[in-house]
Amino acid sequence: MAAINDLVAQIQDEDLRQRIEAELKRVMKHKKFGLVFEDHLPEGLNDGPIYPGLEVVDSVRHAQNDQLWHALIEADNYYALQLLAYLYPGQVDCIYIDPPYNTGARDWKYNNDYVDSADTYRHSKWLSMMKRRLLLAKRLLNPKDSVLIVTIDEKEYLHLGCLLEELFPEARMQMISSVINPAGVSRGGQFARTDEYLFFILFGQSAPSAIVLNEDWRGKIKGGYKDKLRWNGLQRSGTATLRTDRPNMFYPIYVNKESTQIISVGNSIPLEVDRKSVVAPEGLIAIWPIFPDGREGRWRLGRDTLLKLINKRYVKLGKVQGDRASLSYLAEGEQSKVENGDFPIVGYNNDGSIMVDESGYAAKFIPGTQWWITSHDATQKGTKMLNDIIGHRFSFPKSVYAVHDAIRFFVANKPNALIVDFFAGSGTTLHAVNLLNAEDGGHRRCIMVTNNEVSVEETKSLSAQGYKPGDAEWEKLGIAQYVNWPRTVCSIEGHDVNGQPLKGEYIGTDHRLMSEGFDSNCIFFRLNFLDKNNVALGKQFRELLPLLWMKSGAIGTCPTLDGEAVPDMLVLPNNEFAVLNNEKTFGEFFQQIMEKESIRMVYLIVDSDAIYREMAKALTTGAFASRHIKTCQLYRDYLDNFRINIPR
Repeated sequence: MAAINDLVAQIQDEDLRQRIEAELKRVMKHKKFGLVFEDHLPEGLNDGPIYPGLEVVDSVRHAQNDQLWHALIEADNYYALQLLAYLYPGQVDCIYIDPPYNTGARDWKYNNDYVDSADTYRHSKWLSMMKRRLLLAKRLLNPKDSVLIVTIDEKEYLHLGCLLEELFPEARMQMISSVINPAGVSRGGQFARTDEYLFFILFGQSAPSAIVLNEDWRGKIKGGYKDKLRWNGLQRSGTATLRTDRPNMFYPIYVNKESTQIISVGNSIPLEVDRKSVVAPEGLIAIWPIFPDGREGRWRLGRDTLLKLINKRYVKLGKVQGDRASLSYLAEGEQSKVENGDFPIVGYNNDGSIMVDESGYAAKFIPGTQWWITSHDATQKGTKMLNDIIGHRFSFPKSVYAVHDAIRFFVANKPNALIVDFFAGSGTTLHAVNLLNAEDGGHRRCIMVTNNEVSVEETKSLSAQGYKPGDAEWEKLGIAQYVNWPRTVCSIEGHDVNGQPLKGEYIGTDHRLMSEGFDSNCIFFRLNFLDKNNVALGKQFRELLPLLWMKSGAIGTCPTLDGEAVPDMLVLPNNEFAVLNNEKTFGEFFQQIMEKESIRMVYLIVDSDAIYREMAKALTTGAFASRHIKTCQLYRDYLDNFRINIPR
């Protein structure tokens, strides 16, 4: 609107100008559905196609094997997301982001002020920034089963919620309130801020898993959760509890006169039949579902189902009073816990029901929408932890446990999940993923993206010294190089930036020392831009090799080339991929792929579509059919993706 107003002001004809201004006011008053904002091109980004490459900056290797590699990409996340959408389309299980909250602050590593003074609507620039990135993120997520988690505070949660609904109409959305600062952050003339919000956007069959949670979680739930086998009362309670509601659920259960065992189960009787007219077999007592006030109730289970449970010893007989008794049974979920070994059978009670060992069981559950968890305190478990690792280099990091818990509900049963954070900041997400893997032996992989922005104070200091962006002295103080990467290396290796062992233990683990580090590897990339003509001519194969490694699953150490010459072929069994650079050597290449059974991805650099199809067929059928090898035509696949598929 600011640009339109400027143009209208230039109209010389006063009558025409006034009429157009009046019409604009009328149009602006017209109500529209959904979220309406000015669609900026954020941060002055180039809207044309880009052709990205990855330059290796550094790596840390601390795993016993070479199979699990995380990645940090230093880049503007808009460009990095274009690259990731090429590498992992529809393959990401979880995206966790903590974007700038648009509070107006300019005193930390991420510029948190996205308000444009030219905006008629103060949220437009921030919403435009988020929209562009979320649209790219959508291409990453597995539509059948994945989750997008976005944290935000009260400044933008309303607008973010509307934006998420608009961009992801096919998904289900829920918002959680999480206390991250119990002491509260003062807001002048307002209530102190203690919490923030988490939006969970669920795609396909994605849903939070029931998991074991500590007493901090249980204490917030009325009645708590019991670490015992749960027996349900056999007599129906709640709604539809009467005989008249389900006549076929009204039948006698016969127990011996000593009231110690269930002997048999009778048939249901019609409504018009008085239960007292039913004569119990000799030596037995008939038990009916009767309320204490004498009303006739009903059982929860039909006769046939109950008989099956009695035979499996899943029905328990309690105290008998006349024709009433306390009877209970195991529902399907509890039966599964017995049958899969959560509750080992150690004997049988006098009534014949199973007796189990409950000592090794911990209940799993899904919490509510209000989280007040001690370990989520951003001051104690975020700022203090980070300061202990790298010193005072970053303000307001998340608690590693807050990120850990948010992600865990969705990847607890996905030990090989791929997790992306494209507002990675200080690196909390990778730290949390490593902690998850350490807890359950998982091999979840994390890709982080962050820019290398320098704080306002450091910008002033560096500028005063004559440095500018791009200078080594400037870049080494950026968030990627000065905060995220040191934190990543130190947390993996178990020491601080001065080489001293980290102190303390990780909460919720079996006394895992922070000084142990993690059985993990990570590579640090810087995103750069390639020339499409040089790519097409095969002159930038060396720069593309890390992309091919990433696209193949980032298995084994990222390969590099020695010397200037590009080999006719690369067969890399430790990395599980191979590249054919010279189609004339396909025969030898084919034989090597045949011998190296670990190869799962093959890149064929050929210009002819027909020749590519012929080669691909040879590598995916016949003797290769059971190996499920994937093929890709370079450089066409790469160039076409960034020329055609990136939204403008």
